[in-house]
Amino acid sequence: MAQSPFLNKVRREIRLRGYSIRTEKTYIYWIKQFIYFHKKKHPEAMGSEEVKAYLSSMAENRSVAINTQKVALNALIFLYHKVLNRPLGDLNFRYATKQRHLPTVLTPAEVQKIISCTTGRNQTVFKLLYGSGLRLNECLRLRIQDVDLEQNALTVRDGKGNKDRKTLLSPSLKPELKNLIDTAKQIQIKDNERGIGPSMPHGLNKKYPNGFRQHKWMYLFPSTSICCYPDSNDQCRHHLHDTVIGKALRQAVIESGITDKRITCHTFRHSFATHLLQEGRDIRTVQELLGHNDVKTTQIYTHVLGLHYAGTNSPLERLHFE
Repeated sequence: MAQSPFLNKVRREIRLRGYSIRTEKTYIYWIKQFIYFHKKKHPEAMGSEEVKAYLSSMAENRSVAINTQKVALNALIFLYHKVLNRPLGDLNFRYATKQRHLPTVLTPAEVQKIISCTTGRNQTVFKLLYGSGLRLNECLRLRIQDVDLEQNALTVRDGKGNKDRKTLLSPSLKPELKNLIDTAKQIQIKDNERGIGPSMPHGLNKKYPNGFRQHKWMYLFPSTSICCYPDSNDQCRHHLHDTVIGKALRQAVIESGITDKRITCHTFRHSFATHLLQEGRDIRTVQELLGHNDVKTTQIYTHVLGLHYAGTNSPLERLHFE
């Protein structure tokens, strides 16, 4: 299945349109699941009815969250609209009813405790996740050109939904980031001597063959090993893999003794948004910093606030009892 000529065709179409590797893997996964569900029937021999049956089955038999179902839908729409040139039309399938749970949020003291259990590069990553509200891969994909130390700002490129955005950069991180930039430049100089450099986005390595020699393209958190571009044997240095940071976080959580919460790297982003709202920041500002399309997505953090929700206290507080 992995070497299927058809799936390779889908991959080529995804890469031609400049989608991220993560999106490619996600789309291929759901397309495979769709094919397996229909007993390996070829997608060209199927259509809207089969897609409707699969999506409805996800809601009825697998009890998936609605966002999971939407991702599968996006993958199948891409398959039929962009690869097979057969628009699906109105599917009218059953939507999943399992909703998102309220996100886990740490207190400022808990954030401090966990981050204090880390050191060096890993600690800087966690500080950026919390201090700038970044997703993990947005952080690991930061390049030298994305850091504005003068304006205390970060540029997030190709974030969720292929969007760029600006977000906050804590001035307290300037010394650490300057050291990271200097280290990254030294790694790039040594790589350049071997004729290689940082991986370039969206095939820019072919458009600008010597672009890898420019410091602006170097990752802040480069991988410790060399790899090849997915579509060629050309060598490059990608950014640090997210599993490295995940392992560091698990160890830090154990050392911190905070065992009553399910904590992931994304928890720092949730905490960033919640703490800004607690401090009275406008929800539209928080929405922009997080890169949410719809303010309704950001509003989930108001539900986490409890008594701080929209600055409203319980009416019981106005009553007095003997």
